[in-house]
Amino acid sequence: MKLLVSPVDEFEALEAVAGGADIIDVKNPAEGSLGANFPWVIRRVREVVPREVEVSATVGDVPFKPGTVALAALGAAVSGVNYVKVGLYGVSKFEDAVYLSKSVVRAVKEFSLRVKVVIAGYADAGRVGAIDPFLVPIVVEEAEADVAMVDTAVKDGLSLVDIWGEEGVRRFVLLAKDRGLSVALAGSLRREDLPLIVKTGADIVGVRGAACDGGDRVRGRITSSRVRELVSLIREAELREKFK
Repeated sequence: MKLLVSPVDEFEALEAVAGGADIIDVKNPAEGSLGANFPWVIRRVREVVPREVEVSATVGDVPFKPGTVALAALGAAVSGVNYVKVGLYGVSKFEDAVYLSKSVVRAVKEFSLRVKVVIAGYADAGRVGAIDPFLVPIVVEEAEADVAMVDTAVKDGLSLVDIWGEEGVRRFVLLAKDRGLSVALAGSLRREDLPLIVKTGADIVGVRGAACDGGDRVRGRITSSRVRELVSLIREAELREKFK
């Protein structure tokens, strides 16, 4: 399983790389769960991160404005990332989610087939009026995107595992895997949640707070030592699963 760590600038990105992160995911937590950062920040992160380390960028917790979001997604792709991530925050209807996601996929893939599109839902969708997250794998399949993701919209201490429990997390992973999709899990995940995430068979786990000093995703800073601890926890959990 790949560890995705979400820095806000190139300095945090280098800390994440030094700690062994697999994917550097540029975001701006001040603008929300999947808050978008500036194009120049994304480009700078791509410049300083070794080419063998993948970089992703989020275009935000988006409204149902397919043209706006598709253009933003193209901007992220042009910045040199491997993944473009979209959060279906202001989208409540299945058909709208598919249309918006198809628009993003077209914008990105016409630029480069190598750039992967990640479509994210929210485990706490009911709190913000977003689409049922268990429909997201179907949306991803219909839109011919690459990765089905779930996060949490409200950052008040409740994690993905708190909201869904093991059964809900496994259900999401299976829905995506049954459709041949890659799966990414995030949402205020703590160190102690990682063994469970490994057990579900997810492809990517995303963190920010767990990689920051003090565990604070907004005021804290990512440190290589915290990232290194997370990598070790994941590898140990993978070994336990392998030899069960």
